[in-house]
Amino acid sequence: MDLESHFVILARYNRIANGRLFESCAQLDDSEYRRRRQGSFDSIHGLLNHILLGDRIWMARFEGGGHTTPKLSAELFHGFPDLRAARTEQDARIETFFAYISEAFLRTPLRYTNSEGRECVEEAPVAVLHLFNHQTHHRGQVHVMLSQTAVPPPSLDLHRIINP
Repeated sequence: MDLESHFVILARYNRIANGRLFESCAQLDDSEYRRRRQGSFDSIHGLLNHILLGDRIWMARFEGGGHTTPKLSAELFHGFPDLRAARTEQDARIETFFAYISEAFLRTPLRYTNSEGRECVEEAPVAVLHLFNHQTHHRGQVHVMLSQTAVPPPSLDLHRIINP
């Protein structure tokens, strides 16, 4: 399988996995959703905002922008419905981008300043793999946080989602 096909599968998986995760999170009351928990970004709400922020940063870089990096704990959306709508839009954007990815893009070095102010250059394929790995890593953390609630976490196994 070539890289382009691999990335198309990961983009599809990302959309479906996020949909499942947000469906489960929608069953939480607001206090449970925002409860401080052990792990990155202190809460389910904080993690879901961070995943979206990371996706927006990397997609901007893939599209020729995103040369600076905002604070990684920034809250993009305070309300769950707005965050969920933005997540759905972002996932469609990601899936569309990778449906039309070019070999030229995969040869493009991405230059940016990271969150610590350091100048960085990434090979596009490595940056894309990071985008998808970052999502999976933090979705796993949300999954663990959900398991600490009355709402059962959804199955997020790639092979079960892609080939149900």
